[in-house]
Amino acid sequence: MESRGASLPVSRTDTPTTEGTPKRTKIAVYCGASAGFSPAHVEAARALARAIASRNIGLVYGGGTVGLMGEVAKTLVSLSGPDSVHGIIPEALVRYERDPQYTSNGTSSQGQGPLAVPEEKIFGRTTVVPDMHTRKRMMAQEVIEGGPGSGFIALSGGYGTLEELFETMTWNQLGIHNRGICVLNINGFYDGILSWINKSVEEGFIHGENKKILVEAKTAEEAIVALRDYRVSAAQFKLSWNSQ
Repeated sequence: MESRGASLPVSRTDTPTTEGTPKRTKIAVYCGASAGFSPAHVEAARALARAIASRNIGLVYGGGTVGLMGEVAKTLVSLSGPDSVHGIIPEALVRYERDPQYTSNGTSSQGQGPLAVPEEKIFGRTTVVPDMHTRKRMMAQEVIEGGPGSGFIALSGGYGTLEELFETMTWNQLGIHNRGICVLNINGFYDGILSWINKSVEEGFIHGENKKILVEAKTAEEAIVALRDYRVSAAQFKLSWNSQ
């Protein structure tokens, strides 16, 4: 496990290469630390991991080992190995979003003593950061610097998932990044959000073109393709953030 406190800048970039070698595609997955009540949500997480593995894509996610977060990470590691996954988690959430049975020394903190550390061989590499802002900035930076088809996918989740999703959409609208953003809409989970976007366009709060910032998929395969084929909204603000 790594521990890193420095925030990374988020800057606009256009899928470059390093010394002539194409960069690996990176997908950030936002999702719940809960599994939800319907088995369909867990299966969607596993299916997404399988789709990511089949294309040798790297995953960056919130670092939890429970709920949908744990399922997508564990499934991908089982298929592609620990190097395929990077979890980034604030220190304060370690006790709540990581199962204490997976520790570096085989012991459980039970909320006391040393923080539980998930085994890299099960969930991939983990970086513990000091706060939520650092987590989100680091996740976004990996995607921004990734290869073609890099982007953000939201599985089902609660307040935290929606907060991450909407901030990523706002950054796209402001021109901070050009990466695709997709909701994997299982059992109509995101129907309300999609309806709200349509209503906001009708009422004049979102530009009609910016409705396209968020795309919808019903299957994992569709979500990967949606990121690959993503086109930036014509109404995106062309702002310069390099000096920030």
